[in-house]
Amino acid sequence: MKKIPQRTCIGCGQIKAKKELIRVVKDKEGNISIDRTGKANGRGAYLCDDISCLEKAIKAKKLERTFEMKIDETVYENLRGVIVDK
Repeated sequence: MKKIPQRTCIGCGQIKAKKELIRVVKDKEGNISIDRTGKANGRGAYLCDDISCLEKAIKAKKLERTFEMKIDETVYENLRGVIVDK
């Protein structure tokens, strides 16, 4: 039986299958993007496909802590768009 990769949502802290979560990745140049494939190079953080988890992560500055940098508001707007448009 194949093992299913598990990841933790930075918003709510729940452990879920990697495929159920949205991956946000920071590359070597410091660009932050949404990784739909789950295979982009860089540091990754995972969020549930739920607006409340995103809002919790924004309020607690979880992405800023994970990536050790200031996150531009456009990144959060892109994430809101991805989660709402599901």
